[in-house]
Amino acid sequence: MPAQRPRVITTIAEMREVIAAERAAGRTVALTPTLGALHDGHLAHVARAAEVADTRVVSIFVNPTQFTQPEDLERYPRTLDADLDRLAEHRVEFVFAPDVDEMYPTGPTKITVHAGDVGGTFEGKSRPGHFDGVLTVVAKLLGIVTPDVVTFGQKDAQQLFLVRRMIADLNIGTRVEVIDTVREPDGLALSSRNRFLSPAERRAARTLSAALEAAVSASERGIDAALAAAQGALMGEPLVDLDYFAVVHPETFRPVDDDYRGRATAIVAARLGATRLIDNEPLRIG
Repeated sequence: MPAQRPRVITTIAEMREVIAAERAAGRTVALTPTLGALHDGHLAHVARAAEVADTRVVSIFVNPTQFTQPEDLERYPRTLDADLDRLAEHRVEFVFAPDVDEMYPTGPTKITVHAGDVGGTFEGKSRPGHFDGVLTVVAKLLGIVTPDVVTFGQKDAQQLFLVRRMIADLNIGTRVEVIDTVREPDGLALSSRNRFLSPAERRAARTLSAALEAAVSASERGIDAALAAAQGALMGEPLVDLDYFAVVHPETFRPVDDDYRGRATAIVAARLGATRLIDNEPLRIG
């Protein structure tokens, strides 16, 4: 017999009623926010959520305010039926899948969460306004579901940094559970966008994680050695159109100084054809 699918909730009012019932029964709640098109990386969130809370809510909502190009929004895969089947295998209790009119009944919100200076760097520089859209919808989801725990992935390092900062700065009573990046056997970070890569682009995409590995291996010799090692790995692949490779401080998300010693995060973004991929890896300089 197939596993039972999660209960799908499409309205904010019903979601709040469900959460009230879970609270009345003394159960804790974990939220995993997603855009859908679920892969094994998302399912790692679901598995961890089962360990840290009694009830799991997975939100599936392709949020228009975080897409800076209309074609990217249109192109993003919508696979709700397949997603529900995958979540059923993990016995997820609830899926919150509102439509755009439910989340934005009068159009884009007039009051938004501003991502600050860091929100305009790296991913924010390439996609202006992206993180304002992300933080605003995350704040809305946290306000609707009021979870005890919310899961976010290390793969989206800048997003994770900004969500943590928002939760701390706005005194939101939700704990962030960080899920390690899940990778393919050859090292490529799992992403819903990987399905858009051609076979040649898919082979070339391995260069991103190879560059991160090279930076980690060279990091004990200092920041210049780490960056040079990464550049060497990236230069040999013509299909990789590099946007940035940088090493940032984990507490500020600013590039570290040339003489910096200590924990850091190497981050990379590149286009392969029409597909943009990001990745990162923690390292220690010096």
